[in-house]
Amino acid sequence: QIAFMTLTLFPIRLFFAAFMMLLAWPFAFIASMGSDEQELEKPLSWWRKIVDVLLKAIMRMMWLAGGFHWINVKGRRALPAEAAILTVAPHSSYFDAIPVTMTFASIVMKAESKDIPVWGTLIKYIRPVFVSRSDQDSRRKTVEEIKRRAQSDGKWPQIMIFPEGTCTNRSCLITFKPGAFIPGVPVQPVVLRYPNKLDTITWTWQGPGAFEILWLTLCQFHNSVEIEFLPVYIPSEEERKNPVLYANNVRRVMAEALGVPVTDYTFEDCQLALAEGQLRLPSDTCLLEFAKLVRSLGLKPETLEDDLDKYAASAMKMKNEKVDLKEFSAYLEFPVSQTLESMFALFDENEDGVIDIREFVIALSVVCKPSKTLETIQLAFQLYQSEGGTVTEEDLAHILKTAMGVSQIDVTHLFRAVDEEEKGKITYDDFYTFAVLHPHFAEEYLYADQMGAESGLETSSLSAPNGICTDFSPDNAGDRRKPLQKKLN
Repeated sequence: QIAFMTLTLFPIRLFFAAFMMLLAWPFAFIASMGSDEQELEKPLSWWRKIVDVLLKAIMRMMWLAGGFHWINVKGRRALPAEAAILTVAPHSSYFDAIPVTMTFASIVMKAESKDIPVWGTLIKYIRPVFVSRSDQDSRRKTVEEIKRRAQSDGKWPQIMIFPEGTCTNRSCLITFKPGAFIPGVPVQPVVLRYPNKLDTITWTWQGPGAFEILWLTLCQFHNSVEIEFLPVYIPSEEERKNPVLYANNVRRVMAEALGVPVTDYTFEDCQLALAEGQLRLPSDTCLLEFAKLVRSLGLKPETLEDDLDKYAASAMKMKNEKVDLKEFSAYLEFPVSQTLESMFALFDENEDGVIDIREFVIALSVVCKPSKTLETIQLAFQLYQSEGGTVTEEDLAHILKTAMGVSQIDVTHLFRAVDEEEKGKITYDDFYTFAVLHPHFAEEYLYADQMGAESGLETSSLSAPNGICTDFSPDNAGDRRKPLQKKLN
């Protein structure tokens, strides 16, 4: 079928879809000329209403060309005055643009997108909220703009937000980002389904590329999509004050409508587990739990590296001194809380009420720089090295156990390979030289013995059960409620 469709229907569909997009461009260009905020907050003029209808018709013809012959819509879309924000999930493909072109709701987009030929003009027409990566304060400004529009009593178009923040394969709903829920206004949940016999829609970083997805989808004779508008969710007073609680409750409603489980992991956790560094994390690492606690504690991603430098400098002054919970609280400058106690417990290997602060710094470095293995190891050497700048085999074991978030690991083979002169100690330069010559040292010297059936460890390079990352399978969702696994036990 793919061979036949590639030679017959695929080029026709691709040409027709591209033609529809080009046809829409002049209408969008003219309608968006000279638009300012005051004009956008006014009701559409008669000629803009005509352009709106024409563009929606053209976009519908574009999807028709792609094999979406009919779009099954369930429920009623709320008016902007009823729900200023539409939260859409699961987000699994660029074909999720279908509800955007049907509603012409505003979306949150990268500022660079407006410079894309043709497509950028169509994006500007729907009056998006632009996010600038070059602006350090962009995150705050985006939230403020969403809040301003959401609280305009329906003057602005509705904002359509995909709160997962990344594409998954629809087997579960990952943690919702709180941006859509910070304004504290009612939202309308919208769920997407693609009930096709063969899934050519899903587009995640582990799967086929963008063009392959487009090719396979256009080779399908018919593609099904369902869009269901759920009842408007009106937040309680507690939810208005707590956007995370609000986001979790809306996610639960959407998951029930979809019949899928939820997982408390985020896109950042997936990046951590699937990082392409030289020291890939095993599936039973407690660093994923640590990353969740870091977020819960309030350490912000945009300042995390600065925080790491501060904590590392402080840890170097403390050398190998161990601290109790109260001292750990003072070190982090956070009050004692259940979250802080849980984080402390991860490193309390002997359950004697004290931890080695250096292990916290190494774990934080992995979370900050998941792909930069050697930078983390260099920092760890600085924390553990003697006055002569060397570490022992025992020190290296502590470093690697913490960097991998596991309870036991045998570093003897690796240490002996690095310590060619058999001095019983190595420097970071020794380790760096060895790592350059053996870029896959973890697989060769650590995982080869540690990844057997008895250890229960698997490299995260193995295929993931649900397309997100290993250990995130919905089948294991119930295990998340178990007591925290300690780094060493």
